[in-house]
Amino acid sequence: MKNQLLVAEFLATPWALMPERLSALATVISRWSQGAPASDAARFQVQTDRVLRDTRRQTSAAISGGGIAVIPIYGVITQRGNMVDDVSGPGMVSTQIVTQMLRQAVADDAVSQILLDIDSPGGSVYGVSELSDAILSARAQKPVVAIANSLAASAAYWVGSQASEFYITSGGEVGSIGVWQAHQDYSKAMDEAGVKTTLISAGKFKVEGNPYAPLDEEAQGFMQSRVDDYYASFTKAVAKGRGVPITQVRDGMGQGRVLGADAALAQNMVDGIASFDQVLSKMQKDAASSAKSSPTVKPKTSRLAQARSELGIL
Repeated sequence: MKNQLLVAEFLATPWALMPERLSALATVISRWSQGAPASDAARFQVQTDRVLRDTRRQTSAAISGGGIAVIPIYGVITQRGNMVDDVSGPGMVSTQIVTQMLRQAVADDAVSQILLDIDSPGGSVYGVSELSDAILSARAQKPVVAIANSLAASAAYWVGSQASEFYITSGGEVGSIGVWQAHQDYSKAMDEAGVKTTLISAGKFKVEGNPYAPLDEEAQGFMQSRVDDYYASFTKAVAKGRGVPITQVRDGMGQGRVLGADAALAQNMVDGIASFDQVLSKMQKDAASSAKSSPTVKPKTSRLAQARSELGIL
């Protein structure tokens, strides 16, 4: 029962994440709480995913140069660190780390453009608004280009939509504009198990929405208000980042669905369909063109590699 209650608490957090991906994370949390080891197949998949992510990050680090800083945003978005990276499979990416890398790139005179390489199903709503604000601020100083390579869903789309330009690979997906949370009622299951829970609390709403009792109308209304508040912030940010009316975000853009490249382009969710290499090539040409029209300056050593080392990212 403990593992079920832990999952219930996990699901009660507001999420800007594809629901099916959250289910996978909930399974991991459930296994943790039982102290059950992962299967050999699961461990192999986790290790394979980790190697692939690390390889992509190293590739991004190698590409960074020539005036372009590539910042990887891979895996489930969280606010603080890769807390469950070792066993979660999909991996985690911290909004705090991405924000620090972004600010370092903006401050670096050797960097003229920034490329956000996104492959994420979204994640927690916490820290996403702050990262989005940082991207808007950065793009006011230097071009910030984002690419869904190949998934930018929910919180990841929230982040990508703030870039100066947003591209998607031909087989990619973007969208899932929405916020959700869940309440699980385990009162009947606990009764059948012979467990009766009495909550001792202070504060009228302190234990509101707990999993030991059915969700009453007042508690459900408050949970809905939290989701609505985050959804309002989400849609407002997308409207501002994409330069469209907020009604277009709410009434179009998939209305919570994930869309493929052609459909996303038709709804102005992205600026074009291109591979990572094509986007990078375009940015390099833009940088070369800008350099020709600018006074010659002595090149400076990029500090991005130093920032990656300090943040523990290759």
